[in-house]
Amino acid sequence: MSVLLEVKDIVVDYGNKTVLHDVSLHVNQGGFACLLGPSGCGKTTALRAIAGFEPVSRGEIRLRGKTVARSSASVPPEQRNVGMVFQEDTLFPHLTVAGNIGFGLKGLADSERQRIVEEMLDVVGLKGLGERYTHELSGGQRQRVALARALAPAPDVILLDEAFSSLDTDLRARLGAEVKDILKQRRVTTLLVTHDQDEAFALADHIGVLKDGRLLQWDTAYNLYHEPADRFIARFVGQGVFLRGTLVGPDAVDTELGIIRGNRAYRWAKGSTVDVLLRPDDILPDPGGDVRAIVTGRAFKGAQILYALKLPTGSSVLSLFPSHHNYNTGESVGIRLAVDHLVAFPVN
Repeated sequence: MSVLLEVKDIVVDYGNKTVLHDVSLHVNQGGFACLLGPSGCGKTTALRAIAGFEPVSRGEIRLRGKTVARSSASVPPEQRNVGMVFQEDTLFPHLTVAGNIGFGLKGLADSERQRIVEEMLDVVGLKGLGERYTHELSGGQRQRVALARALAPAPDVILLDEAFSSLDTDLRARLGAEVKDILKQRRVTTLLVTHDQDEAFALADHIGVLKDGRLLQWDTAYNLYHEPADRFIARFVGQGVFLRGTLVGPDAVDTELGIIRGNRAYRWAKGSTVDVLLRPDDILPDPGGDVRAIVTGRAFKGAQILYALKLPTGSSVLSLFPSHHNYNTGESVGIRLAVDHLVAFPVN
């Protein structure tokens, strides 16, 4: 697939402060990618640089192979053919839904503008609501209008800046999935910014984790979860704990739960002290097993129960049990390891 958006080693400065440090990523034609990170990590700044609202100090940004931003020159936002949807809908309250959608359609005959507006209303599921005003719509409907307005000029790329975070949880998940389907069907290249990993996992083909203005890993959700590149990603993405162990081979660590082997080899010296990442799905119930743990906490999740467990040494782990394995705090349970991915970090 052809690369539509390419960001190469961009640096963005605010005065004497560097906000983005040598960030590189690419999104293929029709792809849905995401920048994920905590507040203040620089993800919105990256989006604004791509849109043309922030200059780059170094590096370059390319759209369809054409350079639109470098330190010495920048294509204005209105000439980049980029659509943007913000957290707040930013609609014009004095215009109808149709007026908002057609606002950016300049230089077209009235009949053509009306045709595009009607098409967009149908695409986002608002057919027949063109004459309403935005105050008459729900939050989800307003975000659909914002999406329709961004799609109407047929942009090369759509940028979604926390576009669903103001909605309640159920609506957020439902609208996010619907928007993804719309954008995929129309083969619109999309880059989403969010702090919500569940949203990123559900929507994006590729995800970049940002911390302090640095892109730590650009990868699939599966690899971010099972093969995190560093401790921050291991902690930030998904749930899990670190269990101390000793490296006994390139792909084996001895822990109090036994030897953990995986598909990754490490070059540290044999005998090195390491921390092994254990996800809740790495530890399974084993009523007849030799390893026992004490339940210190539980969270019912319907089909599963997430247990916090205390091991005999005092270490803590998390485990997902099928919900018919129902234990109370203080009870002893049998567990066993089921680790497919050995993820370890040296103890400094």
